[in-house]
Parts: sequence; structure tokens; C-alpha cells
Amino acid sequence: MNTNDMQSCIDACTQCHQICLEAAMNHCLETGGKHVEAGHFRLMINCAEMCQTSANFMLSGSDFSNQVCAICAEICEACADSCEETGDMENCVAACRKCAGSCREMSGAP
Repeated sequence: MNTNDMQSCIDACTQCHQICLEAAMNHCLETGGKHVEAGHFRLMINCAEMCQTSANFMLSGSDFSNQVCAICAEICEACADSCEETGDMENCVAACRKCAGSCREMSGAP
């Protein structure tokens, strides 16, 4: 994996972290209803944390980056699905799908 690919993945993770956290803490909390249901809200926070962790592992040159990216991709996909189902969260869905694709590539998973 070249450094440009890794930088792209770090950027996608950083952007997803920012968008998920901001959407959860602002859009979802203010909108209420299904936007703050425990499963959905917890997943958004977990996704934001995992994206930040994944970026940190890549930035530090960790030997575990591939494994961390693989789980990050799974969590991002789940978050994208949840945000899509909840509705009115297009930015979050797009950021999660982009990050999931980039992390899947980085992890070497199919």
C-alpha cells in the first residue's frame, strides 16, 4: 500500500469522525425521536471513535493498522445503513460509505 493510499484513508477516517460526531451531537440530539434511539446514537458515536482510532493507528505506523481498518470498515457500513434508515442524514451516509471503502482497501479485505 503506498503512502498516497494511506493518506487518503487517513483523510476519509478523519472526515468520517468529524461528520459522525457533529451529526450525532447536533443534528440527532436536536432532532430527537428516532435520531436519538439508543442503537442508532451509540453506533454513530462508536463509528466516530473507531474512525479516529483507525486514523491514529495509520499515523503511528502500527503493525495492527490493517486489522483496525477492517473493523472500521464494518462499523462504518453499519453506521451508514443506520443513518440511511433513520433518514435526513445524507452527509453521514456518504462519509461512512467513503471511509468504509477506503478502510476495506487499506485492510486488504475483499
